[in-house]
Amino acid sequence: MNLTRALGSVGGLTLASRVLGLVRDSLFARFVGAGFASDAFLIAFRLPNMFRALFAEGAFSAAFIPMFNRKVADPEGRGLSDGVTFAEDALSVLLPVLIVMTIIMEIAAWPVTWLLSGGFNEATPAQFAFAVELSRITFPYLLLISLVSLLGGILNSLHRFWVAAAAPILLNLTLIAALLFFHSHEPLFTARNQAIAVTISGALQLLWLAWACRRAGVHLRFRWPRLNPDVKKLLSLIWPAAAGAGAVQINLVMSTALAASLLSAGSVSYIYFADRLNQLPLGLIGIGLGTVLLPTISSQLGRGEEAAAMETQNRGMELALFFTLPATVALIVCGGPIVAALFQHGKFNPGDTVATAQALAAFSIGLPSYILVKVLTPGYYARQDTRTPVRFATISIGVNLILNLAFILPLKHMGPPLATALASTVNVWMLWHELRRRGHFTPDAQLRRRAWRLAAAALLMGGVMYFANDLFRPYTTGPSLERWGAMFVLVALGGLVYVAATFLFGAFRLADARRLIRR
Repeated sequence: MNLTRALGSVGGLTLASRVLGLVRDSLFARFVGAGFASDAFLIAFRLPNMFRALFAEGAFSAAFIPMFNRKVADPEGRGLSDGVTFAEDALSVLLPVLIVMTIIMEIAAWPVTWLLSGGFNEATPAQFAFAVELSRITFPYLLLISLVSLLGGILNSLHRFWVAAAAPILLNLTLIAALLFFHSHEPLFTARNQAIAVTISGALQLLWLAWACRRAGVHLRFRWPRLNPDVKKLLSLIWPAAAGAGAVQINLVMSTALAASLLSAGSVSYIYFADRLNQLPLGLIGIGLGTVLLPTISSQLGRGEEAAAMETQNRGMELALFFTLPATVALIVCGGPIVAALFQHGKFNPGDTVATAQALAAFSIGLPSYILVKVLTPGYYARQDTRTPVRFATISIGVNLILNLAFILPLKHMGPPLATALASTVNVWMLWHELRRRGHFTPDAQLRRRAWRLAAAALLMGGVMYFANDLFRPYTTGPSLERWGAMFVLVALGGLVYVAATFLFGAFRLADARRLIRR
């Protein structure tokens, strides 16, 4: 499989989803603003979002895909038929558990919302009750998106990566439609309709994946639940993988709860909008690489191709650095103009822009770490080791809690993002060190040669963009077309400077560019 081509398919669709997400967030900022209504919805949306990241992009795929691939590739088995039987067995256990869990969450919505928000700082009982109401509306999404992850894992194993990558687009389109056609001057009304749209989007994503599976010749039947050896092994792998893949998400939930309980109204929204911008490069490269690397490396290891698996991971690391380093510098240097262009209109004021840009700069320090986690963990999951990443993730969660408590009062809304960034960096260092100690990953000469040159190119780009900020800033708060145009030109300028700098510093040669274009 061509890693670049597969990544282009997944990354392109995920990028489209992230761009639509920015459109959605821009409309949300316009109609709801940054206050209690937005904080309440974002708290209610945090848990479904976490489950989407844990299951659709993390734990379930990490445990399910290698096992499914081994069933399909078994020379003594029946190929895809054995894989489908395994998927049916998994579904028979997963579905009842999800139904029971959803019912429990609906009953326990009050304490769950309190844990996610700390009860909100200075919130009245009526305001907190509104947050609980929104949480109850969004909880069914957890069930739906977990089923989507099972079907997506099957399609990814069959190398139909684009189908699952396109599913989040339905989420953003549904929320955008709700904002455009069902908004009101009353923010609480608009926030409630957004919560309803979240659950509707889960049903649409499930229908989309089910249709795609049937087109691929996969017809899952419902069976009576049975804990056979394969299902027991799957469950034993999922829970460690959930904690390992979800360290960043757990850190974000922890940061959101502390911000809601200790900081003023609007702080949760500042952190959310900053995280959304931080998620754009993560969606383009991190999730795409994680989606493609796991089935690719597990297939190579299944065939005994250790050298090929090492080569795949080196190229994945190289691609991650190529995209991540300039994105990190750009979001730190140009955060203010970008936030203003996207969000500063309607109920979102200049003070909200400054606070969001500060939180974005803190988040962006950890952007390389967030993405490198997606590159390094397949090296464990492909070998069916889900316990080592969870051990490291647990340590990073502890680091995050300590740093949150240390930073949140003096740094306010910048404290939780900075704590999350530093904790993720600790997690990446441990993953990297252990893979190297085991001999499962060794940076090759090409990666070592290019890494520092890419960093130098990103820093040069950052210097140019720092001086360009003042030229573009007046245009980022004008009419919609003007502000979006200014942001596009600013980002395009940075991209051109970065590409030129990679050639200037020798990170890439013309032959490399021609080979990439052919791919």
